[in-house]
Amino acid sequence: MELKPERNYKDRLIRMLFMEKKENLLSLYNAINGTHYTNAEDLVVNTLDNAIYMNMKNDMSFIFDFFLNLYEHQASLNPNMPLRKLFYLSRLLQVLVKEKNLYGSRLVKIPTPRFVVFYNGVEEAPERQALRLSEAFEKPMEEPEVELRVMVLNINPGNNRELLESCRLLKEYMLYVEKARSYARELPIREAVDCAVTESIREGILAEFLKKNRAEAIEVSIFEYDEETHMRQVREEGWEDGLEKGREEGLKKGREEGLSEGRTEGEWTKLISLVQKKLLKGLSAAAIADMLEETKSVIENLVDLIEHNPGKTAQELSELYLQEE
Repeated sequence: MELKPERNYKDRLIRMLFMEKKENLLSLYNAINGTHYTNAEDLVVNTLDNAIYMNMKNDMSFIFDFFLNLYEHQASLNPNMPLRKLFYLSRLLQVLVKEKNLYGSRLVKIPTPRFVVFYNGVEEAPERQALRLSEAFEKPMEEPEVELRVMVLNINPGNNRELLESCRLLKEYMLYVEKARSYARELPIREAVDCAVTESIREGILAEFLKKNRAEAIEVSIFEYDEETHMRQVREEGWEDGLEKGREEGLKKGREEGLSEGRTEGEWTKLISLVQKKLLKGLSAAAIADMLEETKSVIENLVDLIEHNPGKTAQELSELYLQEE
């Protein structure tokens, strides 16, 4: 079946910034890799058209120094990025090797793929984390025959300072985003974005770009803010709908499994404290269960308890957990 692109895809502000000039994209590459290349003309942009193929998109794709670099911006955490990147990479490689003889005796060389996601959503996230395709495999393997790793870099204030200092444009992008979010707490979104643009230009933040592209930058910023808000609401609504249905049954099962092991309150407190620490590092319930060698249902329900009682100590959570028996 022929792949048909949808033309209603709106550009991302970060893509507009870095795709405007090759020098901008090279500065981002240098910051990520700790290199100091200067010849931007050696960089070959190969992002798949300004469209979405089979609902696949990528903000920036380019070849440089024999690497195929795929960069994307995300305002929401998504554990399925490796699978999404696999689909996009497959389509991209089809384009790259379409003139090559894949059935001949000579090995067809391809640039080495590397995947980076820049995250700046409002949800808490680790400074950096690696997402692997193998984490989605129903049958885990020590050495999976297919693997794809996506590095997620948190670029919110206080994270990856060295990266932001090394790439002025990325730092200024985040300063602008923070201004827009700050104004949006008090003003309607269009007015908030307009104020953020005006203030940024006055302070020399993305000044040249915003002066040149003011109207489009405002529209894209509003689109991104609305999309981010919508996705957050969808997740919250879906989570709330399923909460009451599964929480009581899940907690009961978790308590039964835990109590069957004869745990004391002190042992529960220690376990809950460990789970709290692992959650702060951005680990999933499944990963925590594996790391602590605990049953998944017990950990899932402790995570549920922790998330619904923010600010409580491990001791308080332990008492609450046992009271609900």
